[in-house]
Parts: sequence; C-alpha cells; structure tokens
Amino acid sequence: MSAIATTPLHRAVGFYAAPVGKKAVMAVTGVILVAYVIGHLLGNLQIFAADPDQINRYAAFLHNPANAAALWAVRAFLVAAVVLHIIAAVQLWLQNRAARPVGYYKKDDVPTAYAARTMVWSGPIIAAFVVFHILHLTTGSVLPLTDINGNPNTPDVRANIIAGFQNPAIAGFYIFAMILLCMHLYHGLWSMFQSVGFVRATRIKTAAAVAAILIAIGFCSIPVCVLIGVLR
Repeated sequence: MSAIATTPLHRAVGFYAAPVGKKAVMAVTGVILVAYVIGHLLGNLQIFAADPDQINRYAAFLHNPANAAALWAVRAFLVAAVVLHIIAAVQLWLQNRAARPVGYYKKDDVPTAYAARTMVWSGPIIAAFVVFHILHLTTGSVLPLTDINGNPNTPDVRANIIAGFQNPAIAGFYIFAMILLCMHLYHGLWSMFQSVGFVRATRIKTAAAVAAILIAIGFCSIPVCVLIGVLR
C-alpha cells in the first residue's frame, strides 16, 4: 500500500465518503447547533425578567465593541457548522435515496417516521426563517428598529421584539418555525443517539422528545405572550 493511501487526510476523506462519516459530521455539528439554540433561548427568555432592561443589558454586552472579535468568531464557527450540517445531510439523503429508491411501506413508529419525513423540508424552512429573523431583529430590513438614546450600538431589543410580534403574521411564522424546529430537533437528537448504538433506548427517545418540546415551548412563549398582552 502506498504512503499516500495511508495519510490521515486520505483516511478522513474515506471515512466521510461512507454514510457513517456523514452521520458523524451531522452529529457533531448538530450538538454544536443544539447548544447554540439552548443558549439563544436562555438569552431570549430574559425578556420575562422582573427588570425590563435585563434583556437590553444582555444585548449591550453582546454588542460591546470589546467583544466584537469573539462575537464574529462565534458567528463564523456557527456558519461553518450550519454549512457542514447541510452538506452532510443533503449528501446522506442522496446516498440513501440511491441505495433504496423505494421507501419502506410500513412504519412501526409513526411519530418518529413523520418527523424523519419532515427533515427534508423542515430544514430549508428553518434556514429561511433564520435569514428572516436576522433581517427582522438584526438589520431592521423587515421593520424599523429602535435604539436606546439613538445609539445603534445599543438596540432596544425588548421594544423591537414586542413591536415585531405584535404583527400576527410575524408571530405566526415564528411559532410555525419553532414547531418545525421542535420536530427537527426531536428526530436529529434521536438519530444521533441511534447512530452510536442506542437503538433500543426508549428513554433516550423520550428525552429527545421532551427536550425538543421544551425548547419549542420556550421560544413560542415569547410571541404568544406578546399577542395576548402579557408582554407589552
């Protein structure tokens, strides 16, 4: 065997070429993205703090010029994770489709099977929502954003969130996207554990479902509370 065939790069490429390699990439990037989603949720839930300015102080900390380099490094890391996750998912889907052009007739686990089928289109819709969310609350392309004392480095995040979700169309799209995210996370978390051998672990499947539902409830609670007047 030649030296070229045994280099670490060659072995890595060979590993990724197999379905298990793509599943590994999806699992690792999925963990990164789930961690970000949880962190983002905890930040958003600060809108319910007793001090109305709490979420604005949190946003000001993130947008502090002293933290700009770290913030952009995290953003670049997340974008790389998203790109790798999408590429691996598409390639794995195409590989599975080529290997089994006719799907199974009967699905024993209906909820899991339904979540799996939605992965094909829930992912792109969630990606579209992320773009819309950035245009809405970061760039102000959807609705004009309010700044504190007219300083663009200190956005009034609380006011901007409430003003946006007072629009039923924006709130509805957000809730719809979070429901899809719940389904996407459920199947993604379960598939990740299944890939590493927890095939019969019912508790793992239940935990994945509970985690996904709690995350969706957390995100959806904000537009719902705005629409019913709890947040104003």
